[in-house]
This record gives sequence, structure tokens and C-alpha cells, in this order.
Amino acid sequence: KCGSCGPGYASPLEAMKGPREEIIYVPCIYRNTGRKIPDFLATVDVDPKSPCYSQVIHRLPMPNVGDELHHSGWNACSSCHGDPGRRRNRLVLPSLISSRIYVVDVGTEPRAPRLHKVVNPEDVFWKCDLGYPHTSHCLGSGEVMISTLGDPAGNGKGGFILLDAETFEVKGTWEKGDKVPPMGYDFWYQPRHNVLISTEWGIPKVLGYGFDPNDLGKGRYGRRLNVWDWSTHRYIQAIDVGEDSAPLEIRFLHDPNASQGFVGCTISSAIHRFYKTERGDWAAEKVIQVPSKKVEGWLLPEMPGFITDILISLDDRFLYLSNWLHGDVRQYDISDPRRPRLVGQVFVGGSITKGGPVRVCEDEELRSQPEPFVIQVGPEIVPKFRLGSGSVLPKSRFGISSVLPKSCLEGSVMLQLDVDTEQGGLAVNPKFLVDFGKEPGGPCLAHEMRYPGGDCTSDIWV
Repeated sequence: KCGSCGPGYASPLEAMKGPREEIIYVPCIYRNTGRKIPDFLATVDVDPKSPCYSQVIHRLPMPNVGDELHHSGWNACSSCHGDPGRRRNRLVLPSLISSRIYVVDVGTEPRAPRLHKVVNPEDVFWKCDLGYPHTSHCLGSGEVMISTLGDPAGNGKGGFILLDAETFEVKGTWEKGDKVPPMGYDFWYQPRHNVLISTEWGIPKVLGYGFDPNDLGKGRYGRRLNVWDWSTHRYIQAIDVGEDSAPLEIRFLHDPNASQGFVGCTISSAIHRFYKTERGDWAAEKVIQVPSKKVEGWLLPEMPGFITDILISLDDRFLYLSNWLHGDVRQYDISDPRRPRLVGQVFVGGSITKGGPVRVCEDEELRSQPEPFVIQVGPEIVPKFRLGSGSVLPKSRFGISSVLPKSCLEGSVMLQLDVDTEQGGLAVNPKFLVDFGKEPGGPCLAHEMRYPGGDCTSDIWV
């Protein structure tokens, strides 16, 4: 790391050479667990040489109840690497339900973060006419940009909040013009191609009560990738990836010259490759389909994989995805982005294991149901890691999902997966386990994680 250059690394390949992570920050949620206490930010020791390895070493409670902390981001990342005046010392924590935004000081004492500032929802509502913030990314301009799911009333609206990265005052919205998408969720930008692409989950006031199959076919879940002109901030194109597909996590390849990437569609359980065409616009094609399994003993006759997160390794060689319901994490070789190859797979729970209430009647992929894992609920968020490091995976019960309501009362666990970064392959590390079901305040729901040095989904190179 070049300390005189600014935060992060000069390139994705340089980031791969960085030191192994020693701690990780994990938002822990109490909403929908039956406990009326605040969410907190956990600091977990992930250094195998440490006597506190695989333990929560610090908890920072938020000052309010019912926030539902979600996907966090940094005040500065590798997009600011050329600015020696910037530091990656603040973690930005949007709250999906309350619309508060917490700013945490992780620079003064990284192993014991402290609350720096609270951005109240009224500021977001009045200055942006937006609510339900989701993904936070830093910008090279010295700002923090946060995508939203809707407006203050809970209707769908895909917009972006801009914060000053020094004062964290709400500056207004990033987008310009009257045209905005009907829904929002995640986003990624690629300035060398003058583009930002965002995704759609669903209408917030519908999502807040959990997944209901009766909402399918009624336009309540997303189906588009939304393309924005990076320089003018205007919405210019929609790419349809199918009704009720719910495209969630979107990732460009890390190479800043790349004009393609992947998006995971939750309900349709598909991965689409998006790319820039010869005409200069953008298109998408399905390159991975996780087959549904015909089942008995579940709420529907067919159970989708329910892809909840994806990531791409920093050298753009591998794509990882999480099938929340089936309970497996997969690794694909994407050397040929149009033809991904499955090279690693591990089951860490889920709803289709032997001996459970669900019987699989027909399965295109497996000869028999997977053997039970010690923990019985599938993964919800894929690990954030640098290629060559150990990867840490929280098997989370998503707070606003009613697919597995009983599990919300039991709390989450965090596992570590060992990754073969040469030939491909995944295996659970039996020496690492963090049980968030045994927290002092009672079981809680762990969500997306952040390493202090950045990771595959927090840093964008410009």
C-alpha cells in the first residue's frame, strides 16, 4: 500500500497483494427477532494468530431501535487513491427501514469503533424526497453516494443520496432530470465508459412485510437494469431481465477498462451478464440458471435457489454466488464471461437437507438431498475477501424476509470458507465459527461485512 498516495490501492491486482485481514465489521440486526433493542456493529477478530480469533471483540450499539442496518460503505476507497488528503476512516451505515444513516469512526481505534454522526431521516426526506437507503459507495469527487429503494412513503423510486464525505451533510440527489426508475437497490459505476448501472428489488412498503408469493405478477418486484449517463447523471436506458426476476447485486468486472459485468437475480435464480454493445448502448444475456427443485413440505411446489449475493474476485477470474434457500455457495470460472463454469460448491445448510421438513421430489442437479450441516439455515450474504485470503461468510436470516420466519429467532452464524484460487474449489474451515445466536442481547441477524482495507464489493477503480 502506498501511504502517500491516498486510500486503497492503485489497481485491483495491487489490492490482491495487500496484507491478510485481521478484523472485520459486521452489522447485526434485531428487527423482526422479537427483541426491541438497537442494532449494533460487531467487530470480529479474523486473525488466525490471535488469541481472540473467531470472536466478537467489540460491539457498537446504535442509539435507536428498528433501524435494520444494511449494506455499509466507506467515506473513501480506491476511487480516491490519487488523493493523499483522503483517509478510509469512516464507515457509512444506511438503515433500510428507518432511513437513518450512521457514520462510524473506525480510524481512531479500528478494533473499537465509535459513533461519529447520525444523519436523521428527515434530512433525507426533505432534501432528496427519498427513503429506504441501501448501497453506499464513495466517489472520487469527495462525496458518498447511497442508492435508495423508494420515496419517504414507501413507494418505489430508484434514486441516489449524496453526502459530503467530510461533513456527511446531505447535499441532495445525484440524479438529474425528471425521469427516474420505478424501483432501486444496488449500483456500480464505471467512469471510463461513462456509465452507472443500478438494479431493482421491489416496492419498500411491500418488502417490509416479507416475501409473499401473492405479490408475484403484480409489478411489485423489479425486472430491470437501469443505465445512467455518468457525466450528466441522467437515466438513459432500461434493460429488462424478466418479470419478477428481482435483480439485486450488480458487479462490473474490476478492471476499470472493462465494459461488462454480472448481476444476480434473486427470485428467478439467474445470473445475467451485462455488456456494452457495438452501438454504444447496453444489453444483457443470461449465463447461469440455478434450476428450481420440485418439493413437498414447503410453501410452493417448486423451490428456487434464491440468489441473494454475488461477488467477483479482484483478478476477474471467479464469480461467487449464494443460493439462500438451497443452502449452497458456488464458485464459477468466468475466464470466458459468456460461458461460466461451475468449479466449486459447498452446502452450508439450507432448506433441502436430508431429514428436514422438505422433501425434494425432482432435482436437475443433485442425485440426493444434501447431508445435514450443523447449522440448518442457508447463506444470505456471500463473503467479502481479497483473492488469496481466507473468506468469511455470515449465514444470515434476512430481517425483512418471511421465507424462514422461525429462523429469525435463532440468530445467525459466521463461517469461513477456504478457496482454491488456482483450480477452483470451496471448503468450510472447521476452526472458524461465530455464533450470533449467543449474543448478550439475544440472537441477532448478521448481514453484509466490511474489511478495513477494502474488499471485492466496496472498492471501485476509476
